[in-house]
Amino acid sequence: GVQAHLRISDTTIASDLIPLGKADMILSMEPVESLRYLSWLNKDGVLITAAEPFVNINNYPAAEQLDAEYAKLPRVVRIDVEKLAKDNGSPRSANVVLLGAAQKALGIEYQKLEDAVRRVFARKGEAVVEANVNALKVGLENAR
Repeated sequence: GVQAHLRISDTTIASDLIPLGKADMILSMEPVESLRYLSWLNKDGVLITAAEPFVNINNYPAAEQLDAEYAKLPRVVRIDVEKLAKDNGSPRSANVVLLGAAQKALGIEYQKLEDAVRRVFARKGEAVVEANVNALKVGLENAR
């Protein structure tokens, strides 16, 4: 899996890496991958993950095993981003659905995220922009 650290602060950040046990959030497009990084999550942190597994290994854990691991955590949001993206006419925007689901935990006001989505997708045309703005809203609404 791919791992990236993102630090958001209103004070100076000395390092882009997050120490073990200090992450406020883990955001993941795959359930088992989300669990792989739990050592970074702080005791009050939130795990936000796509609900649908990408079963690419022989010993992929059963749903009950995943449920048991998630039950140990203080805050978990599991959202079927693939289905929501498809049902809302933008099957390629599952990652933006996940971003919408993370809005509250990120602490970034919704309008700023929407503005960023509009800027990022602007070169792809208005239809792509609107599909991704819709995906952002769908994620936000379904994470509650």
